[in-house]
Amino acid sequence: MFRATTFDELFEGTKALPWENWLPKDAAFPVSGRSVKSQLSSVPACQAIVKKAIVDRLSTAYHQSWFDETGHTYALEVALHKDDVLLTMDTSGEGLHKRGYRTLNGPAPLKETLAAALIDLSRYESHRPFADPMSGTGTIAIEAALKGLNMAPGRLRTFAAESFSFVNHEAFARAREEARDRELRQPLDMIASDIDPGARKIAEVHAQKAGVRQFIRFETMDIRAFKSDAEYGCVVTNPPYGERMGRDADMDALYHAMGQAARRLPTWSWFVIAADPQFPRKFGRKSDKNRKLYNGRIECHFHQYLGPLPKRTFVKHDVTAREDD
Repeated sequence: MFRATTFDELFEGTKALPWENWLPKDAAFPVSGRSVKSQLSSVPACQAIVKKAIVDRLSTAYHQSWFDETGHTYALEVALHKDDVLLTMDTSGEGLHKRGYRTLNGPAPLKETLAAALIDLSRYESHRPFADPMSGTGTIAIEAALKGLNMAPGRLRTFAAESFSFVNHEAFARAREEARDRELRQPLDMIASDIDPGARKIAEVHAQKAGVRQFIRFETMDIRAFKSDAEYGCVVTNPPYGERMGRDADMDALYHAMGQAARRLPTWSWFVIAADPQFPRKFGRKSDKNRKLYNGRIECHFHQYLGPLPKRTFVKHDVTAREDD
């Protein structure tokens, strides 16, 4: 990091870094940028200056004036904040929410990272029954299974740094092996259900790809039919929002049905992410806790309805469909 209030300072500060240690002759190195509360407020200009400075440094190091950039990509970013300059290299490539198992698309998918955060914010542990009664394409249940089995979320994907010339590639192989050694093979009591049979099929494909298909029971089921004989279960779910449902009356009925299902399971904890500010009233109970979150650009609240915590024992249960009351 260095300070720059002029383009000359930005150029010289960038050029002073040993880019030849990180970028081979054929490297492709696109430069993105952002600027907040800095005198150098033109992001395109900052990107161009940084690019020019790196080329100038590499020209001296490699004794050539032109770079075709036909090799691996080393994506760079120049970030200015209050005139402090931070130059970074993207070691991930695709966003970290892309775990590698979600290959099919469904309506309004929840990012894997947000689903994992919801699981972490809930009180789910692997010895408890778990359910997502509006599972869609299965992301929340799959992330819960990955957590319960201690499976590394990125084990199915690659990272940009794996192709970097200055990175020890054996380190990635060792990290994957260490992650596999930490995985657990234990029974999980999990169900993912949805009223849409097409979504269920996609969820099963994703669970198979993620390596957790055998740990999750998938059902086609309306929330009104959701029940269980087990105690101390944990529900984490992402019900449809207005953008997906279409009519307020449909949402009101859905949230009311969720509340009825929760009342049938008084020892269960429910964790619901919803965009409707009136959700607790429609659900029929004020949440014990709630946290503001964003699902993409949609402001939501994660409503937490806390039941009693169980002892650490595994009890097999059955979640079945039943006729509406």
